[in-house]
Amino acid sequence: MALKVIKEFKEFAMKGNMIDLAIGVIIGGAFGKVVTSIVNDVVMPPIGLLLGKVNFSELFISLNGTHYDSMEAAKAKGAPTLNYGLFINTMLDFLIVSFVIFIVVKQLNRLRKKEEKPDPKANLKECPECLSEIPKKATRCKFCTAPQPYVSDSAVQ
Repeated sequence: MALKVIKEFKEFAMKGNMIDLAIGVIIGGAFGKVVTSIVNDVVMPPIGLLLGKVNFSELFISLNGTHYDSMEAAKAKGAPTLNYGLFINTMLDFLIVSFVIFIVVKQLNRLRKKEEKPDPKANLKECPECLSEIPKKATRCKFCTAPQPYVSDSAVQ
């Protein structure tokens, strides 16, 4: 029993889908770090400058009612803080990652070949008597019952 479970797990683990998933998770983690850096180091400083030299990562509310000059000072004193500036940065991270994933998936779907659907009329022929569509292999028309010429299997594709 245990050997069967191990064998099934090995087959599962070696499937291409699991390896693709693992690669996706690793690349996603690295991509997340890049986006976090873009938000914290590129996007937020100009926004903070436009809003009066505000550093969003330093925006917090002390929950014990005491005023602290910085988040580090509040943490050093063990004060509970509501770090809404970090939340804003995290939300921007999320929005940027979501938008990029949306664009990537949209492009992949556009580039992916559409599955060719079989032509529903490929195996049909027209009855010479009533002009109705009937299967190519039919020996009589299902509408007018007129006899049909014989069609060999090699002729039907």
